[in-house]
This record gives sequence, structure tokens and C-alpha cells, in this order.
Amino acid sequence: MLLPALSTSIVNVGLPSMAEGFSASFQQVQWIVLAYLLAISSLIVGVGRLGDIAGRRRLLLVGIAIFTTATFLSGVAPTLWLLIAARASQGIGAASMMALSMAFVAETVPKPRIGRAMGLLGTMSAIGTALGPSLGGLLIAGFGWRAIFLVTAPLGLLTFVLARRYLPADGPTRKTGRLGFDYVGTSLLALTLGAYSLAVTLERGVFGPLSVALLLAAAVGLGLFVLAEKRVTSPLIRLKNFRDPVLSAGLGMSALVSTVMMTTLVVGPFHLSRALGIQPALIGLVMSAGPVVAALTGVPAGRLVDRLGTQRVVVFGLIGMVIGSISMSLVPISFGVAGYVISLVVITASYALFQTANNTTVMTGIRADQRGVISGMLNLSRNLGLLTGASVMGAVFAFASGATDITTALPDDVATGTRWAFALAATLVTVALGVAIGSSRSTAVRDQLNTP
Repeated sequence: MLLPALSTSIVNVGLPSMAEGFSASFQQVQWIVLAYLLAISSLIVGVGRLGDIAGRRRLLLVGIAIFTTATFLSGVAPTLWLLIAARASQGIGAASMMALSMAFVAETVPKPRIGRAMGLLGTMSAIGTALGPSLGGLLIAGFGWRAIFLVTAPLGLLTFVLARRYLPADGPTRKTGRLGFDYVGTSLLALTLGAYSLAVTLERGVFGPLSVALLLAAAVGLGLFVLAEKRVTSPLIRLKNFRDPVLSAGLGMSALVSTVMMTTLVVGPFHLSRALGIQPALIGLVMSAGPVVAALTGVPAGRLVDRLGTQRVVVFGLIGMVIGSISMSLVPISFGVAGYVISLVVITASYALFQTANNTTVMTGIRADQRGVISGMLNLSRNLGLLTGASVMGAVFAFASGATDITTALPDDVATGTRWAFALAATLVTVALGVAIGSSRSTAVRDQLNTP
């Protein structure tokens, strides 16, 4: 769980150096990031389902091997497009690592302790996110951008050795394997998710003709996917699963909350630099407060889930996020960095509570042969929320500021954009809170049914 998050955040800081090294434009080097995210988003559900059928340990080892090999190839790639291809391959391995790690927790950890284990996974992801910019900056300054990949590759090798030694072996061939893998559904879902991801990233929230065409393609692809899943014997996603209000609520809330979390990453740098006048060298340090708080909160959040139950902690976390978002929307510029950091800490600590409790809720109430695919869907909902947030919340921020170029906007205009963006964020979390309260009875009923 740590390595995929690290490989996302560590690369962003190296894009200027890569652009200079390959004599490429920003629009070209951004594909180094997009290729990785697109591969994860498009394949994570299919990889999870394949793990349910072929064996999770076996497929996880293959995923780690692909990730490690692709990481090394990224570090030695002689051209930009070979680097982008290697990053896409790295994303394939990362999809396996993200989906199957969570499924392994649900399969191997005793139910009374599963909250702590989910909290630990969240902590590892947050540590990877927080460590990336600072570690990447040091490596690039000392050894150049290739070092960020060449240092990560040995970590992948170590992960492979540890996983092979300590993860429990797969059981006998699963009965679901006889029914076959849904290649048609997997292909349609991958194409649909790829079209949607490109639509919300390529034009950065402008939604010009290309984005609209991609959104229409995604809508058509989704319709074809639903039709295909109704007709196959062994579907990639059992559509009847969505009749479970707990699962549907968990996935929906995850997407909404992730959209809000991306607001802190999209709006934060501009607010700190333009509205508060922070020097570029300190912006990364201030923004790292969020992932650091999430990392420190993960394990205590898991213990709280095991003690109080998932539904209460979900509600507590969402209430905290509403308070933090409202605070971020209303805090005056005169409060300076302290006002921003306090609001950010409230949001990220509350997010850690929500994520741990929501992941535990979703993963403990499903059939054993569906853990991989549901874990993939949970990760997918988070990724789609992040992609949507980067586009939509960025567009709201830019529109509300009223500036044609946000990089040269006046401090008061940037502050206005920040207020509107986080006001919308508070609204989205309030919607998620309503969903959580509405599904509480269903959660209680399912917990009673699952209690021996």
C-alpha cells in the first residue's frame, strides 16, 4: 500500500526536471502522471476479480514483480514515450497491489481487529503520499530525476521477497474459476473508465469538445457494460450487489469524500502562494501537514472503529470534515498560515477516521469470493473521486476567483475562489453524511446477521 502512493506523489515533483531532460512541454510530461493513474483506474476492478478467481497471493506477487520491473525501466528509459509506457505498466502492478492488499486484510485478519488493520493500510498510504515530495526533491537535487525510480525499485524487490515469504498460500482452485473470467465486461469497464478519466483530466475542467465527446463515450460504455453484465454467467461485477444499501452507500461516500480531499491538493498551493504570500520552498512543508496527520491518525482510528463500531466512526469523521471544510471556507486571510493549517488538520484527521471505518464496513460484509473485486471497486471510487475533484473543484476555484490566469490573480480573488471551493466541499460532505445516516439501519441489520 505504501509503494503505489509513493510512486504517485514522488513523480510530480520531478516533472520540471523531466520536461527539461527530454526537451518536452508540460502537456507532454503530464502523461507520466496520467498514464500511471489511468492504468490503475481502468484495471483495478478487473485485477481484483481476477485475484478472486486465480488466487490473490499468486496475482499479488505477479503485480509486485510487474511494478518493480516497470519502476526500474522508468529509471533507465531513454525517451519520454518509453518512460510513459513504463509508467503505464507500473500502474498495472500498482492496481494489483492496492486491490489485493485490502482483500488480504479482509481474508486473514480476525474480525475484531480488522479496523486496526484497515487503519494501518491507510497509514501506509498516507506515509507514501507525505514522503513523496520531500524524498523526491532530495533525490532530484542530489542525483537527478532518474533516482526517484532507481531508489524505488529495490523497495519493490524487498516487498516481493516479504510477500512471498509471509503471505499465506492460496487455497485449492476456487469454484468460481470454472466459470471463467469476464473478458468482455473487463474490457468495457476499462475503456469506460479510461474515457471518463481522460475527460476530467485532459482539459483541466474546461470541458471543451474533446472532454464532452469522451464523457459521451464513457456514458455509452457504461450502458454497454451493464448490458454485458446482465448476460454473462460469471460477471465481473454482480449488479445485484448494488442492491445492498451498505455497499452502495460506502462506494458513493468514498467518491464524494475523495473529491473533497482533492480540493485541498488543488486549491492549497494557489491559496498559500497567492493569498497568503508563502514562499514556494515552504508550500510543500505546509501542505505535508495533511498527509502527516492522516498517517498519525490511521492506527488510532482503526482502534476506535474496533471499539465503537464502524457506523459511529463514519458519522464522526464526516461531521469533522464538514466542520473543517466550513472553517477553511470562512477563515479570513488575516489568520494566515495557522488558520489554514488548523482547518487542514481537522479535515485530514477526520478523513482518516472516515476512510478506516468505511473501508472496514464495506470489506467485512461481503462474500469471500467477491473480496478482490469489491476491494477494487472501493479503490476505484476513491480514484474517480480524486480525478473528478482535480477537474471540477479546480474549475470551481478558478471560476469563483474571476481571474483569467489564476497564477497572477490578486490575493483577494484567490481567497474568494478558496471560499467557494470549500463551501462546495462542505456541501458534498454534508450529502455524504446524509447517506451515512440513511444507511445506518442497514448496517445494523447486516452486522446482526453476520454475528455468530
